[in-house]
Amino acid sequence: MTREASTTLPRYRLLTGPDDASFCHRVSDMLDRGYELYGSPSLTYDSDKKCVIASQAVVLKSSSFDGTP
Repeated sequence: MTREASTTLPRYRLLTGPDDASFCHRVSDMLDRGYELYGSPSLTYDSDKKCVIASQAVVLKSSSFDGTP
């Protein structure tokens, strides 16, 4: 989701992607937007792409948060 897309953010998101700096930046962006980590990250290996895929759930704790970092 881009910052311009909407100010109504879902309360729960599951972020997934290759375990790289881009994924870490996406998680960090969600933390900056008011989300908190939910549970532990998960990793799996994609043998077709030959890379590790990461996932991290995040939840929005503040119901008054408007989506602006």
